[in-house]
Amino acid sequence: MGNLKSVALPLLLAFSLLLLPFSESIYFTNYHIHVRNDLPLLNSPPNQPNLLLHCKSKKRDIGDRPMAKGQDYTWDTKINFFRTTLFFCNARWVGHKSRSFDAFDAIRDEERCLEYHTSCMWSVRSDGIYFSFNNATWYNDYPW
Repeated sequence: MGNLKSVALPLLLAFSLLLLPFSESIYFTNYHIHVRNDLPLLNSPPNQPNLLLHCKSKKRDIGDRPMAKGQDYTWDTKINFFRTTLFFCNARWVGHKSRSFDAFDAIRDEERCLEYHTSCMWSVRSDGIYFSFNNATWYNDYPW
């Protein structure tokens, strides 16, 4: 038993020292995921939800979010040790179309979402679901 302690303690200390560079790394970064409803009204009353959003991960179901035009829904997450954190959503444009998309994928988003306040920005529009890493340039990552 004493021999195990003499081996385990130095190994634990060495492993802890290896993790020091990660203390400011992606594993401790709080990422903000934003999904905004930028769909046109098209015969819908102005304050009535025309987008139903349901987002979840393996461990966390955020639930259904009815969203009116211009509304933004935001939640936070951190990347797990194995970098497998994934939030996926289903966006349903009421009376029109439905589309699933990955709102946060650790491997894909760990770097690209750092640029703008550690935020992943999504905009649901009439021709698809757009991503922006800076809230200025938008890319149609998921066409309807």
